[in-house]
Amino acid sequence: MKTRRLVPLLATILAAQPVQAAPSDRDPKAELTAIDTIFDGNFPAIKSLYEDIHQHPEVGFREERTAALLAEHMRQLGFTVTEKIGGTGIVAIYENGDGPTVLVRTELDGLPMEEKTGLSYASRYTQDVDGKATPTMHACGHDIHMAWWVSTAQTLLAMKDEWRGTLMFIGQPAEEILSGASAMLDDGLFTRFPKPDYGFAAHVMPGPVGLVTFKEGVSTSAADNLKITFHGKGAHGSMPSASIDPIVMGAHFVSDVQSIRGREVDPGAFGVITVGSFQSGFAPNIIPDSSQLLLTLRSHDPDVRQQLLDGVKRTAMAAAAMAKAPEPTIEYLNGASAVSNDVALTGAIAAVLKQAKGDGVVLEPEYKPAGSASEDYSEVVAAGVPSVFMGIGGIPPETLAKYKAEGKPVPVNHSPFFAPDPEGAIRSGTEALTLAVLSVAGIEP
Repeated sequence: MKTRRLVPLLATILAAQPVQAAPSDRDPKAELTAIDTIFDGNFPAIKSLYEDIHQHPEVGFREERTAALLAEHMRQLGFTVTEKIGGTGIVAIYENGDGPTVLVRTELDGLPMEEKTGLSYASRYTQDVDGKATPTMHACGHDIHMAWWVSTAQTLLAMKDEWRGTLMFIGQPAEEILSGASAMLDDGLFTRFPKPDYGFAAHVMPGPVGLVTFKEGVSTSAADNLKITFHGKGAHGSMPSASIDPIVMGAHFVSDVQSIRGREVDPGAFGVITVGSFQSGFAPNIIPDSSQLLLTLRSHDPDVRQQLLDGVKRTAMAAAAMAKAPEPTIEYLNGASAVSNDVALTGAIAAVLKQAKGDGVVLEPEYKPAGSASEDYSEVVAAGVPSVFMGIGGIPPETLAKYKAEGKPVPVNHSPFFAPDPEGAIRSGTEALTLAVLSVAGIEP
Protein backbone atom coordinates (compact mmCIF):
# COMPACT_ATOMS: atom_id res chain seq x y z
CA MET A 1 0.00 0.00 0.00
CA LYS A 2 1.24 3.46 -0.85
CA THR A 3 2.31 5.50 2.19
CA ARG A 4 0.41 8.75 2.68
CA ARG A 5 1.53 11.93 4.38
CA LEU A 6 -0.06 15.13 5.54
CA VAL A 7 -0.45 17.85 2.93
CA PRO A 8 2.22 20.41 3.93
CA LEU A 9 -0.13 23.39 4.00
CA LEU A 10 1.34 24.85 7.19
CA ALA A 11 4.79 25.01 5.60
CA THR A 12 3.23 26.73 2.61
CA ILE A 13 1.53 29.23 4.92
CA LEU A 14 4.77 30.06 6.68
CA ALA A 15 6.60 30.51 3.41
CA ALA A 16 4.38 33.21 1.93
CA GLN A 17 1.62 35.59 2.94
CA PRO A 18 -0.93 35.34 1.51
CA VAL A 19 -0.83 32.00 -0.28
CA GLN A 20 -2.03 32.41 -3.85
CA ALA A 21 -2.66 28.78 -4.73
CA ALA A 22 -3.42 25.46 -3.11
CA PRO A 23 -0.63 22.86 -2.79
CA SER A 24 -0.02 21.30 -6.18
CA ASP A 25 -0.74 17.78 -4.92
CA ARG A 26 -4.37 18.63 -4.18
CA ASP A 27 -7.33 18.65 -6.52
CA PRO A 28 -9.93 20.94 -4.89
CA LYS A 29 -12.39 20.47 -7.76
CA ALA A 30 -12.37 16.71 -7.29
CA GLU A 31 -12.77 17.18 -3.54
CA LEU A 32 -15.73 19.48 -4.15
CA THR A 33 -17.36 16.89 -6.41
CA ALA A 34 -16.96 14.25 -3.70
CA ILE A 35 -18.37 16.61 -1.05
CA ASP A 36 -21.42 17.42 -3.19
CA THR A 37 -22.09 13.74 -3.88
CA ILE A 38 -22.04 12.95 -0.16
CA PHE A 39 -24.20 16.00 0.57
CA ASP A 40 -26.83 14.97 -1.97
CA GLY A 41 -27.24 11.63 -0.25
CA ASN A 42 -27.44 13.14 3.22
CA PHE A 43 -29.55 16.22 2.51
CA PRO A 44 -33.05 14.76 3.08
CA ALA A 45 -32.13 13.91 6.69
CA ILE A 46 -30.25 17.21 7.12
CA LYS A 47 -33.29 19.11 5.84
CA SER A 48 -35.48 17.40 8.46
CA LEU A 49 -32.97 18.31 11.16
CA TYR A 50 -32.85 21.91 9.93
CA GLU A 51 -36.63 22.29 9.95
CA ASP A 52 -36.84 20.79 13.44
CA ILE A 53 -34.24 23.25 14.76
CA HIS A 54 -35.89 26.13 12.88
CA GLN A 55 -39.23 25.37 14.55
CA HIS A 56 -37.75 25.22 18.06
CA PRO A 57 -35.43 28.22 18.59
CA GLU A 58 -34.06 28.61 22.10
CA VAL A 59 -32.46 31.74 23.53
CA GLY A 60 -28.97 32.00 25.01
CA PHE A 61 -28.08 29.54 27.80
CA ARG A 62 -31.56 28.00 27.41
CA GLU A 63 -30.71 25.76 24.43
CA GLU A 64 -31.34 22.47 26.26
CA ARG A 65 -33.43 20.82 23.53
CA THR A 66 -31.17 22.08 20.76
CA ALA A 67 -27.97 20.90 22.45
CA ALA A 68 -29.43 17.47 23.22
CA LEU A 69 -30.57 17.06 19.60
CA LEU A 70 -27.15 17.90 18.17
CA ALA A 71 -25.35 15.80 20.77
CA GLU A 72 -27.40 12.75 19.77
CA HIS A 73 -26.69 13.28 16.08
CA MET A 74 -22.95 13.52 16.73
CA ARG A 75 -22.95 10.40 18.91
CA GLN A 76 -24.68 8.49 16.14
CA LEU A 77 -21.85 9.55 13.82
CA GLY A 78 -19.27 8.13 16.24
CA PHE A 79 -18.10 11.29 17.99
CA THR A 80 -17.38 11.29 21.71
CA VAL A 81 -19.70 14.01 23.02
CA THR A 82 -19.54 15.99 26.26
CA GLU A 83 -22.53 18.16 27.14
CA LYS A 84 -23.15 21.14 29.44
CA ILE A 85 -19.82 22.87 28.76
CA GLY A 86 -20.23 26.52 29.72
CA GLY A 87 -23.90 25.92 30.48
CA THR A 88 -25.49 24.35 27.41
CA GLY A 89 -22.46 23.98 25.15
CA ILE A 90 -21.37 20.70 23.61
CA VAL A 91 -17.98 19.36 22.53
CA ALA A 92 -17.79 16.47 20.04
CA ILE A 93 -14.41 14.78 19.43
CA TYR A 94 -13.47 12.38 16.65
CA GLU A 95 -9.93 10.98 16.44
CA ASN A 96 -8.58 9.77 13.11
CA GLY A 97 -4.86 9.14 13.57
CA ASP A 98 -1.94 11.52 14.00
CA GLY A 99 -2.48 15.04 12.73
CA PRO A 100 -3.70 18.48 13.75
CA THR A 101 -6.66 19.17 16.00
CA VAL A 102 -9.18 21.16 13.98
CA LEU A 103 -12.07 23.05 15.56
CA VAL A 104 -15.36 23.65 13.75
CA ARG A 105 -17.86 25.80 15.62
CA THR A 106 -21.59 26.46 15.42
CA GLU A 107 -23.85 28.60 17.56
CA LEU A 108 -26.94 27.15 19.26
CA ASP A 109 -29.12 30.11 20.18
CA GLY A 110 -32.03 31.89 18.57
CA LEU A 111 -33.53 35.32 19.21
CA PRO A 112 -36.50 36.50 21.31
CA MET A 113 -38.63 37.72 18.40
CA GLU A 114 -41.61 36.62 16.33
CA GLU A 115 -41.05 35.03 12.93
CA LYS A 116 -42.95 36.58 10.01
CA THR A 117 -41.51 34.64 7.05
CA GLY A 118 -44.71 32.70 6.32
CA LEU A 119 -42.70 29.50 5.81
CA SER A 120 -44.58 26.24 6.21
CA TYR A 121 -42.13 25.30 8.98
CA ALA A 122 -42.01 28.76 10.59
CA SER A 123 -41.35 28.94 14.32
CA ARG A 124 -44.33 29.25 16.62
CA TYR A 125 -42.18 28.40 19.59
CA THR A 126 -42.12 30.44 22.79
CA GLN A 127 -39.82 30.54 25.79
CA ASP A 128 -40.02 32.22 29.15
CA VAL A 129 -37.89 35.35 28.84
CA ASP A 130 -37.83 37.63 31.89
CA GLY A 131 -41.01 36.03 33.17
CA LYS A 132 -42.98 36.37 29.92
CA ALA A 133 -43.86 33.81 27.25
CA THR A 134 -41.89 35.24 24.32
CA PRO A 135 -41.88 34.16 20.65
CA THR A 136 -38.50 32.95 19.44
CA MET A 137 -36.94 32.77 15.97
CA HIS A 138 -33.70 31.72 14.32
CA ALA A 139 -33.53 35.14 12.68
CA CYS A 140 -29.72 35.17 12.55
CA GLY A 141 -29.36 31.86 10.72
CA HIS A 142 -27.90 29.72 13.49
CA ASP A 143 -30.28 26.93 12.43
CA ILE A 144 -28.53 26.93 9.04
CA HIS A 145 -25.17 26.84 10.84
CA MET A 146 -26.15 23.84 12.97
CA ALA A 147 -27.33 21.99 9.89
CA TRP A 148 -24.09 22.58 7.94
CA TRP A 149 -22.10 21.73 11.11
CA VAL A 150 -23.68 18.26 11.26
CA SER A 151 -23.44 17.95 7.47
CA THR A 152 -19.73 18.81 7.56
CA ALA A 153 -19.15 16.18 10.23
CA GLN A 154 -20.97 13.59 8.11
CA THR A 155 -18.95 14.54 5.05
CA LEU A 156 -15.58 14.41 6.79
CA LEU A 157 -16.34 10.99 8.23
CA ALA A 158 -17.36 9.75 4.78
CA MET A 159 -13.97 11.06 3.54
CA LYS A 160 -11.89 9.98 6.54
CA ASP A 161 -9.38 8.20 4.32
CA GLU A 162 -8.46 11.65 2.97
CA TRP A 163 -7.38 13.27 6.25
CA ARG A 164 -5.71 12.61 9.59
CA GLY A 165 -6.04 14.29 12.96
CA THR A 166 -8.69 15.13 15.54
CA LEU A 167 -11.97 16.88 14.83
CA MET A 168 -13.26 19.10 17.61
CA PHE A 169 -16.79 20.18 16.80
CA ILE A 170 -18.19 22.63 19.33
CA GLY A 171 -21.77 23.82 19.74
CA GLN A 172 -21.59 27.18 21.46
CA PRO A 173 -24.45 28.71 23.46
CA ALA A 174 -25.41 32.35 23.83
CA GLU A 175 -23.62 33.92 20.88
CA GLU A 176 -26.37 36.53 20.54
CA ILE A 177 -25.54 37.90 23.98
CA LEU A 178 -21.79 37.57 23.36
CA SER A 179 -21.31 35.35 26.38
CA GLY A 180 -21.21 31.71 25.29
CA ALA A 181 -17.65 31.47 23.99
CA SER A 182 -16.14 32.88 27.18
CA ALA A 183 -18.42 30.61 29.26
CA MET A 184 -17.11 27.54 27.44
CA LEU A 185 -13.50 28.70 27.78
CA ASP A 186 -14.00 29.38 31.49
CA ASP A 187 -15.39 25.84 31.81
CA GLY A 188 -12.18 24.33 30.46
CA LEU A 189 -12.78 24.16 26.72
CA PHE A 190 -9.05 24.11 25.98
CA THR A 191 -7.87 22.41 29.18
CA ARG A 192 -10.36 19.55 29.44
CA PHE A 193 -10.11 19.02 25.68
CA PRO A 194 -7.26 19.39 23.16
CA LYS A 195 -6.37 22.95 22.22
CA PRO A 196 -6.97 23.20 18.45
CA ASP A 197 -4.23 23.90 15.96
CA TYR A 198 -6.78 25.54 13.65
CA GLY A 199 -10.31 26.85 14.00
CA PHE A 200 -13.08 27.46 11.47
CA ALA A 201 -16.48 29.11 11.71
CA ALA A 202 -18.92 30.49 9.17
CA HIS A 203 -22.01 32.71 9.09
CA VAL A 204 -24.88 32.79 6.62
CA MET A 205 -25.35 36.22 5.04
CA PRO A 206 -28.01 37.90 2.84
CA GLY A 207 -25.84 37.50 -0.26
CA PRO A 208 -26.35 35.18 -3.23
CA VAL A 209 -26.31 31.43 -2.66
CA GLY A 210 -22.89 30.00 -3.49
CA LEU A 211 -20.92 33.12 -2.56
CA VAL A 212 -18.18 32.55 0.04
CA THR A 213 -16.42 35.62 1.42
CA PHE A 214 -13.18 35.84 3.38
CA LYS A 215 -11.63 38.86 5.06
CA GLU A 216 -7.97 38.90 6.02
CA GLY A 217 -7.29 40.27 9.50
CA VAL A 218 -10.09 42.03 11.38
CA SER A 219 -13.36 40.73 9.92
CA THR A 220 -16.03 41.77 12.46
CA SER A 221 -16.47 44.64 14.88
CA ALA A 222 -15.96 44.66 18.61
CA ALA A 223 -19.20 45.00 20.57
CA ASP A 224 -19.90 46.43 24.01
CA ASN A 225 -23.38 46.38 25.53
CA LEU A 226 -24.22 48.68 28.44
CA LYS A 227 -27.15 49.60 30.68
CA ILE A 228 -27.39 53.14 32.01
CA THR A 229 -29.85 54.06 34.78
CA PHE A 230 -30.54 57.73 35.44
CA HIS A 231 -31.75 58.40 38.98
CA GLY A 232 -34.23 61.27 39.34
CA LYS A 233 -36.98 62.40 41.68
CA GLY A 234 -40.60 61.52 40.94
CA ALA A 235 -43.43 64.05 41.02
CA HIS A 236 -46.85 64.87 39.61
CA GLY A 237 -46.82 65.62 35.90
CA SER A 238 -48.30 69.06 36.60
CA MET A 239 -45.46 69.93 39.00
CA PRO A 240 -42.22 69.37 37.08
CA SER A 241 -40.33 71.82 39.28
CA ALA A 242 -40.75 69.37 42.16
CA SER A 243 -39.03 66.64 40.20
CA ILE A 244 -35.66 65.71 38.80
CA ASP A 245 -36.86 64.33 35.52
CA PRO A 246 -34.97 61.16 34.43
CA ILE A 247 -36.68 61.17 31.03
CA VAL A 248 -35.19 64.58 30.23
CA MET A 249 -31.80 63.32 31.39
CA GLY A 250 -32.10 60.29 29.14
CA ALA A 251 -33.25 62.41 26.20
CA HIS A 252 -30.27 64.77 26.56
CA PHE A 253 -27.98 61.75 26.73
CA VAL A 254 -29.43 60.11 23.60
CA SER A 255 -28.89 63.28 21.62
CA ASP A 256 -25.55 64.35 23.07
CA VAL A 257 -23.84 60.95 22.99
CA GLN A 258 -23.79 60.97 19.18
CA SER A 259 -21.32 63.85 19.32
CA ILE A 260 -18.74 61.35 20.54
CA ARG A 261 -18.88 59.62 17.17
CA GLY A 262 -19.41 62.82 15.21
CA ARG A 263 -16.85 65.07 16.89
CA GLU A 264 -14.29 62.96 18.75
CA VAL A 265 -13.70 59.81 16.71
CA ASP A 266 -11.58 60.15 13.58
CA PRO A 267 -13.96 60.38 10.59
CA GLY A 268 -12.05 57.60 8.85
CA ALA A 269 -12.44 55.17 11.77
CA PHE A 270 -15.42 52.91 12.32
CA GLY A 271 -17.51 53.54 15.42
CA VAL A 272 -21.20 53.20 16.22
CA ILE A 273 -23.19 54.17 19.31
CA THR A 274 -26.77 52.89 19.29
CA VAL A 275 -29.38 53.33 22.02
CA GLY A 276 -31.61 50.32 21.48
CA SER A 277 -33.94 50.71 24.46
CA PHE A 278 -35.20 53.67 26.51
CA GLN A 279 -37.70 52.80 29.24
CA SER A 280 -39.19 55.00 31.90
CA GLY A 281 -42.54 55.63 33.53
CA PHE A 282 -45.99 54.11 33.16
CA ALA A 283 -48.49 56.98 33.10
CA PRO A 284 -48.83 60.35 31.34
CA ASN A 285 -49.28 62.37 34.55
CA ILE A 286 -46.44 60.92 36.60
CA ILE A 287 -42.80 61.96 36.32
CA PRO A 288 -40.92 58.77 37.22
CA ASP A 289 -37.89 58.53 39.43
CA SER A 290 -35.63 56.62 37.04
CA SER A 291 -35.01 55.78 33.41
CA GLN A 292 -33.06 52.89 31.90
CA LEU A 293 -31.25 52.87 28.57
CA LEU A 294 -29.60 49.94 26.80
CA LEU A 295 -26.76 50.66 24.38
CA THR A 296 -24.52 48.81 21.98
CA LEU A 297 -21.16 50.19 20.86
CA ARG A 298 -19.34 48.86 17.78
CA SER A 299 -15.76 49.46 16.70
CA HIS A 300 -12.83 47.89 14.87
CA ASP A 301 -9.85 49.58 16.50
CA PRO A 302 -9.10 49.02 20.25
CA ASP A 303 -8.34 52.73 20.75
CA VAL A 304 -11.69 53.73 19.21
CA ARG A 305 -13.40 51.12 21.37
CA GLN A 306 -12.00 52.73 24.51
CA GLN A 307 -12.82 56.20 23.17
CA LEU A 308 -16.49 55.23 22.77
CA LEU A 309 -16.69 53.66 26.23
CA ASP A 310 -15.08 56.69 27.88
CA GLY A 311 -17.27 59.10 25.93
CA VAL A 312 -20.51 57.31 26.85
CA LYS A 313 -19.62 57.39 30.54
CA ARG A 314 -18.62 61.07 30.41
CA THR A 315 -21.81 62.06 28.57
CA ALA A 316 -24.04 60.15 31.00
CA MET A 317 -22.33 61.80 33.98
CA ALA A 318 -22.73 65.23 32.37
CA ALA A 319 -26.46 64.71 31.69
CA ALA A 320 -26.99 63.83 35.36
CA ALA A 321 -24.86 66.73 36.60
CA MET A 322 -26.79 69.19 34.43
CA ALA A 323 -30.02 68.05 36.10
CA LYS A 324 -28.47 68.18 39.61
CA ALA A 325 -29.18 64.45 39.86
CA PRO A 326 -27.17 61.69 41.51
CA GLU A 327 -24.57 59.99 39.37
CA PRO A 328 -26.07 57.47 36.95
CA THR A 329 -25.46 53.76 37.32
CA ILE A 330 -23.49 52.47 34.34
CA GLU A 331 -23.40 48.68 33.99
CA TYR A 332 -21.28 46.79 31.49
CA LEU A 333 -23.49 43.90 30.37
CA ASN A 334 -21.31 41.94 27.96
CA GLY A 335 -19.10 42.33 24.93
CA ALA A 336 -16.54 40.83 22.63
CA SER A 337 -13.51 42.01 20.74
CA ALA A 338 -13.28 41.96 16.95
CA VAL A 339 -12.71 38.63 15.22
CA SER A 340 -9.28 38.70 13.56
CA ASN A 341 -8.66 36.09 10.87
CA ASP A 342 -5.17 34.67 10.55
CA VAL A 343 -3.97 36.40 7.38
CA ALA A 344 -1.89 33.57 5.94
CA LEU A 345 -4.34 30.81 6.82
CA THR A 346 -7.22 32.84 5.36
CA GLY A 347 -5.34 33.34 2.11
CA ALA A 348 -4.56 29.62 1.89
CA ILE A 349 -8.14 28.50 2.53
CA ALA A 350 -9.55 31.10 0.13
CA ALA A 351 -7.14 29.90 -2.57
CA VAL A 352 -8.33 26.31 -2.17
CA LEU A 353 -11.98 27.32 -2.37
CA LYS A 354 -11.33 29.54 -5.36
CA GLN A 355 -9.74 26.64 -7.21
CA ALA A 356 -12.76 24.51 -6.33
CA LYS A 357 -15.58 27.02 -6.86
CA GLY A 358 -14.17 29.74 -9.10
CA ASP A 359 -15.65 33.24 -9.04
CA GLY A 360 -18.01 32.42 -6.17
CA VAL A 361 -15.17 33.04 -3.71
CA VAL A 362 -14.14 36.56 -2.66
CA LEU A 363 -11.08 37.41 -0.56
CA GLU A 364 -11.03 40.88 0.98
CA PRO A 365 -7.50 42.07 1.83
CA GLU A 366 -6.50 43.16 5.30
CA TYR A 367 -6.65 46.89 4.52
CA LYS A 368 -10.33 46.75 3.53
CA PRO A 369 -12.86 47.80 6.21
CA ALA A 370 -14.28 44.97 8.30
CA GLY A 371 -17.99 44.34 8.81
CA SER A 372 -20.08 46.11 11.43
CA ALA A 373 -21.65 43.01 13.00
CA SER A 374 -20.02 41.34 16.00
CA GLU A 375 -19.20 37.79 17.04
CA ASP A 376 -17.83 36.25 20.23
CA TYR A 377 -15.85 33.69 18.24
CA SER A 378 -13.21 36.35 18.89
CA GLU A 379 -12.73 34.74 22.32
CA VAL A 380 -11.53 31.54 20.62
CA VAL A 381 -9.09 33.57 18.50
CA ALA A 382 -7.89 35.46 21.58
CA ALA A 383 -7.23 32.10 23.28
CA GLY A 384 -4.58 31.46 20.64
CA VAL A 385 -6.33 29.44 17.92
CA PRO A 386 -5.34 30.50 14.36
CA SER A 387 -8.73 30.84 12.72
CA VAL A 388 -10.75 31.66 9.64
CA PHE A 389 -14.25 33.11 9.98
CA MET A 390 -16.06 33.18 6.63
CA GLY A 391 -19.36 34.44 5.22
CA ILE A 392 -21.73 32.19 3.26
CA GLY A 393 -24.38 33.60 0.92
CA GLY A 394 -27.85 32.25 1.56
CA ILE A 395 -30.34 33.97 -0.74
CA PRO A 396 -31.31 32.50 -4.16
CA PRO A 397 -30.57 34.79 -7.14
CA GLU A 398 -34.24 34.83 -8.16
CA THR A 399 -35.22 36.08 -4.69
CA LEU A 400 -32.61 38.82 -4.87
CA ALA A 401 -33.91 39.80 -8.33
CA LYS A 402 -37.49 39.89 -7.05
CA TYR A 403 -36.65 42.29 -4.24
CA LYS A 404 -34.64 44.45 -6.62
CA ALA A 405 -37.50 44.62 -9.13
CA GLU A 406 -39.88 45.64 -6.36
CA GLY A 407 -37.47 48.28 -5.06
CA LYS A 408 -37.36 46.63 -1.65
CA PRO A 409 -34.35 45.78 0.52
CA VAL A 410 -33.51 42.12 1.03
CA PRO A 411 -34.34 41.00 4.61
CA VAL A 412 -31.11 40.70 6.55
CA ASN A 413 -30.04 38.81 9.66
CA HIS A 414 -32.23 39.64 12.67
CA SER A 415 -35.15 40.61 10.44
CA PRO A 416 -38.40 38.72 11.19
CA PHE A 417 -38.49 38.02 7.42
CA PHE A 418 -34.94 36.60 7.14
CA ALA A 419 -35.24 33.30 5.27
CA PRO A 420 -32.08 31.82 3.69
CA ASP A 421 -32.48 29.01 1.19
CA PRO A 422 -31.83 25.84 3.22
CA GLU A 423 -30.39 23.59 0.54
CA GLY A 424 -28.21 26.22 -1.12
CA ALA A 425 -26.88 27.72 2.10
CA ILE A 426 -26.28 24.40 3.88
CA ARG A 427 -24.56 22.97 0.81
CA SER A 428 -22.26 26.03 0.52
CA GLY A 429 -21.40 25.92 4.22
CA THR A 430 -20.67 22.20 4.04
CA GLU A 431 -18.43 22.69 1.01
CA ALA A 432 -16.50 25.59 2.56
CA LEU A 433 -15.96 24.04 5.98
CA THR A 434 -15.08 20.59 4.64
CA LEU A 435 -12.55 22.02 2.17
CA ALA A 436 -11.09 24.15 4.97
CA VAL A 437 -10.56 21.11 7.21
CA LEU A 438 -9.05 19.11 4.33
CA SER A 439 -6.70 22.04 3.67
CA VAL A 440 -5.04 21.62 7.08
CA ALA A 441 -5.58 17.92 7.81
CA GLY A 442 -5.70 16.35 4.36
CA ILE A 443 -3.26 13.69 3.17
CA GLU A 444 -1.76 13.16 -0.25
CA PRO A 445 -3.26 10.55 -2.55
